[in-house]
Order: sequence, then structure tokens, then C-alpha cells
Amino acid sequence: MRTFMELCDLLSPALKRQNTKMRAGLTVEKRVAIALWKLATPESYQSVRNQFGVGKSTVGTTVMQVAKAITELLLPKVMTRGNVQVIVDGFAAMGFPNCGGAIDGTHIPSLAPDHQGSQYINRKGYFSMALQALVDHKGCFTNINVGWPGRVHDARIFRNTSLFKWLQQGIYFPEQKITVGDVDMPIVILGDPAYPLMPWLMKSYTGSLDSSQVLFNYRLSKCRMVVECAFGRLKCHWCTLLTRSDLTETNIPIVIAACCVLHNLFESRGETFMAVWEVEANRLSADYVQPDTRVIRRAQQEALRIRETLKTSFMTGQGTV
Repeated sequence: MRTFMELCDLLSPALKRQNTKMRAGLTVEKRVAIALWKLATPESYQSVRNQFGVGKSTVGTTVMQVAKAITELLLPKVMTRGNVQVIVDGFAAMGFPNCGGAIDGTHIPSLAPDHQGSQYINRKGYFSMALQALVDHKGCFTNINVGWPGRVHDARIFRNTSLFKWLQQGIYFPEQKITVGDVDMPIVILGDPAYPLMPWLMKSYTGSLDSSQVLFNYRLSKCRMVVECAFGRLKCHWCTLLTRSDLTETNIPIVIAACCVLHNLFESRGETFMAVWEVEANRLSADYVQPDTRVIRRAQQEALRIRETLKTSFMTGQGTV
């Protein structure tokens, strides 16, 4: 309840400006409650309407008003890198040195858009919109990109983000290098094989592996699991992301981004996460299996050297435990 009231206070400036569009008596608290209920459940607009005693169109309008207020007012405050050193220390404690985050993508089911519908059909055969996110060691989102059609590969999405540009230019993280063997290693992020191996992006080895490569993959995967868990908790809490949305392709990204902000807010406040939500989420997600990622093999020589040196340091016990 305390987090709910805090959320209402934070959104109040934006929602009060929209009072002219709402009938008298629909308070900020009721609007936020309607939106959270719709986002947290797979229920229809009709069901939410009955729950709150408002018109069906009011439910749709309210959800978008609250979602827009969340992205406008809270996203810049709640979705930040925070203290990079704390994040680096957190990943180091899990086994990977000088790591500033883990990156991955997930697909949100959607209706076929009016134009270029085939671009939204992912490799599992359903319409979707991609969400790509970087998370910290605790599974909070520090950077998101949402809106790309489901057919587009994760690597292509990533290369077209501001995050990629900032990392490539060396301006996203502080210039903080560590020496591993005879190699200087910048702060890196961790990705799955879908992402390109870069001096600032480490990914696992593929193919036939020796024991040192297996150890490297274990260390990396253990830390990269935080982003997979973050997506899982996001969808368990905000079940609207598990079912096919009837929103337009313009509104879906706003709702997805709002859910990511709410995830950070609720996680940082230590809100209860119930096991029954995961059971329901697994049931709903069965209809929309996530597409497999395709391996990207291109890599820079410097990135290969860093990964090889890290692999050796893990094997010899010189890497961070």
C-alpha cells in the first residue's frame, strides 16, 4: 500500500492535468488502481470495467494515461545506471570481474499491425514486439529499448540503439580498466551468443568446448541469468505482457516501458513476489514461446584477446571469485 500511495503522489502532477478528459469523481488513486489491475492481470477490459464500475472506454483511456505518466515522469528517475561501482562489485561477487550489466531481449505478443505486418512475425510464428534490456546485478533495468518488430534479430536491434553507440564510444561507463594477464579490460556487459563479441561485450563460447571454456561459460551464464530472471519477474508481475495485446503499435511500447519502470520501483521497494504468480505466468506464456536466438560469430581481435585472457585467469584461479 505504501508503494501504491507513493506511486500516486509521483504521478499526480501529470494525471491531474488530464482531469478534463475524465468524468468527475475518478481520483488519481482510482485511475492508478485501474491501470495497475489491468497491467497485472490477463483480464479483459470488460472484466476490469465490472471490477471498478467504470465504462469500458474509460479503462482503456486510463491505462494509457497512467502508462504515459509513468514513462514521462518516472522513467528518467527510476531507470538509471545508479552507482556503477556497486554494480561492478555485485557482478564480481557472482564471479565476473569489471562487469556493468547483462543484456538480453524478449518478445511481447501483439496484434498484427495495419502496415508491414510480416515484419512483426517472429521465428515462433506469432506477432510480437521486441524488448531489449540491460540490467544490473540485482535484476533492475538500467537501459531499455522497445518497439522493434519481432522479426528483427537481437544483434540488429542492439546495433541500432543509443546504448551500442555509447558503449562503442566508451562513454556509457566510467573509464575503469582492470589488467587481466597482459590485457587491459574495460567495464563490460554480458550477452548471449546472439550478440557480437566486442571488447566491452563478453559472450559465451560455442561449439565443442574444453574445460577452460566450460568454466568461462559457467561464470558468464551465472551472471547473465539476472537478466533472464528480470524478464521472468517482470512478466509474472505484469501479466499483460504475456498475452496478446490489443493496443496499437504506437501504444504497446509505452505500456511495455511503463511495466519496466514499475518493475524497478516495486523491486527496489522490496514488494512481495508471490510464487502463485509464476504458476499463472507459465500457464499464460505457454501460448507464446520465446524464439531461439541465432548465433553471431563476428568478433574483434581485441575482444577475442580479452575473452581468452579471462578464460585463462578463471582456470588458474586468478580471476575474481
